[in-house]
Amino acid sequence: MVVVLYMGLFAMSFDFVSGYTGYLSFGHAAFYGTGAYFVVLAANGQVPGIPGGTPFMITLVLGAVLAGLLALVIGSVSFRLTGVYFAMITLGFAQVIYELIRSWGYVSTNPTEGATVSGDALAIGVPYVDALSLDVGRLTGESVENLLGLGIDLSATVVSYYALGIVVVVCYFAMQRIVHSPFGRVMIAIRENEERARAVGYATYRFKLAAFAVSGFFGAIAGGIFAAYSRSVAPDGTFYFLVTADALITTIVGGFGTLAGPIYGTLFNQGLEDVLSTESGGIATLLREGLPASALEADLFGVSLELFVNTAVDGRAPLYLGIVFVLFVLFVPNGILGTLRDRLGGTVGKRLPDHLRRYLR
Repeated sequence: MVVVLYMGLFAMSFDFVSGYTGYLSFGHAAFYGTGAYFVVLAANGQVPGIPGGTPFMITLVLGAVLAGLLALVIGSVSFRLTGVYFAMITLGFAQVIYELIRSWGYVSTNPTEGATVSGDALAIGVPYVDALSLDVGRLTGESVENLLGLGIDLSATVVSYYALGIVVVVCYFAMQRIVHSPFGRVMIAIRENEERARAVGYATYRFKLAAFAVSGFFGAIAGGIFAAYSRSVAPDGTFYFLVTADALITTIVGGFGTLAGPIYGTLFNQGLEDVLSTESGGIATLLREGLPASALEADLFGVSLELFVNTAVDGRAPLYLGIVFVLFVLFVPNGILGTLRDRLGGTVGKRLPDHLRRYLR
């Protein structure tokens, strides 16, 4: 679920520009990686002008601002193109940055393996106020015992989940507010008919550039909270183009132009991957441990059931995820949330109560 939070936020930032302006940014991983690396380097005192002990929340915002500026630079060139040419030039920019980071010795002694936070745990909360901050991380996170005197103990992972969740919720409502503002209406107008939007007097180039910067800002926030939780970053897990591909897939599954859809898409994708994984609790493990030996030895199209599980199920999560993705594109093109909105005749928050009242009468 922690993965769902930071990857869902990254997918939402991708949907903010791609789903609401119609411009697919295949190089969005550049902003995710910028936020992640900035947080780690700042925590290690490797960013000029920022002391090593600077609170995480400050470095998180500074990294997001840097990513927003980077988005302005990339967008100023990319938005002179449209369609697939825009997508490819953003991908080109991201790959250039990826190759730079994985060979930049200043990042770490072995830049291809990434960098690690060497100091204390990073805290989410109010900077310089320890009572209103919580350390996050798998191993260095803060646990809570006897919460509010209720006898409830929260592990470091659970505390990190709620702390990161607060950041994600705040970012979601901030993007939601922008989408429903006059600025957001212009974004939608650009998606629907850019020439008409330009004809009625809107400077569409500036609006697209601003939307790209905002999406880069929130994409960097996602990378920053990922770095805070994992305490390590690597080029392949941040700047690589397949990180953007993950956001694209989860956005399509959840629903383009819905903003909240990518969260549902990430949850669906992560849940399905966990079910099909080879780790404890995966379906292959459950079948091997839950079925009797006689059932596993049963003949199935000329092979034993156990051999079939080991060959066709165990470790084949990417195969089935790809099949599910193709099925979504063919039969659920509007995604989970988009299709639900179509069925309800509007947004879930506005239409679902009416439908529930209708069936509960």
